Amino acid sequence: MNISVGIVGLPNVGKSTLFNALLKKQAALAANYPFATIEPNVGIVPVPDTRLKSLAEITKTEEGMSEFPPLKPATIEFVDIAGLVKGASEGAGLGNKFLSHIREVKVIAHVVRDFEDSNIIREGSVDAKTDYETIRTELILADLQTLGNVNEKVLRMDPQKKAAVDKLTKELDSGKSAYDVELSEKERESIADLQLLSSKPEIIAVNVSEDRYSDARSPEIIKKFSEALGIASDRFVIICAKVESELSELSEEDQGEYLRELGVGISGLERLTQIAYERLGLISFLTAGSKEVRAWTIKRGASAVEAAGEIHTDFMDKFIKAEVVHYADFVECNGWKGAREKGKAGLEGKEYIMHDGDVVEFKIGR
Repeated sequence: MNISVGIVGLPNVGKSTLFNALLKKQAALAANYPFATIEPNVGIVPVPDTRLKSLAEITKTEEGMSEFPPLKPATIEFVDIAGLVKGASEGAGLGNKFLSHIREVKVIAHVVRDFEDSNIIREGSVDAKTDYETIRTELILADLQTLGNVNEKVLRMDPQKKAAVDKLTKELDSGKSAYDVELSEKERESIADLQLLSSKPEIIAVNVSEDRYSDARSPEIIKKFSEALGIASDRFVIICAKVESELSELSEEDQGEYLRELGVGISGLERLTQIAYERLGLISFLTAGSKEVRAWTIKRGASAVEAAGEIHTDFMDKFIKAEVVHYADFVECNGWKGAREKGKAGLEGKEYIMHDGDVVEFKIGR
């Protein structure tokens, strides 16, 4: 499943520093993904998942392997969207390119500045609230143009589309994003072809100074920004782009020690990746065997046959059964053999709804 996050931000908010750290993470990941062809403005990073290491240890023992099987985490694609300045919706700067790139991503990550540095001038950036509102306004203005360009004949022939366009035009004109406008399912389907920019889920990445990074997971600091911007707290992640850049230069062991010294469990990039996953309503199911231990991305609520299709599209037609063990049971039973002996492994049909952490072995016909 292609999961793409567009990173946007005004000049000198730390967006480039953050993205360069992402590219270094991608380089470290490349050995596991030799098939990936990456453009310079795209970085592919793993979704943090500690369960994979445990499954690899169990699989090595169960299969009598001399080495651990390769780990293949789920991944997220980050796209560096450049060229945003005030007036982008009217083509200022690289406005048209900026807007076209946003249409292609699934989630928008707004990088906003909340640090002071005399060596980095505020070129367009004012404060976190104003930074975010500047970007948001450009997206809304671009959407209003899109809505205004819908053919009148099309609207006369499609009452659902007309109702949606009229409602969206009114709400966006008042400053509301399309994502927050209440539409019926049919109305949303009717305007899907318009690809409204402000209809995409958002994450606000607040870039703070090093001395404040230890508070990155503090409910108080997130509440402060949530109240200031008038946005739900689950859309925020606190980062320090400078720290992320330093972490990307270290070994995995040294990264862990550095993060412990800072008093944070995981890096800002990892938190950003996890929140993107959550904002899109995604979960992971797991496969464990001698060839690889892997996390696969599916939509929450996906069926077993849809999950099989993520591995290979042919599996959907040839699906027979899915043998499923929840991760905790798999670990407790030390693998497939123990799970089967203790009755923890169940055979499920096509309609079985997958859960995050299901360890699965698909039975596929010829």
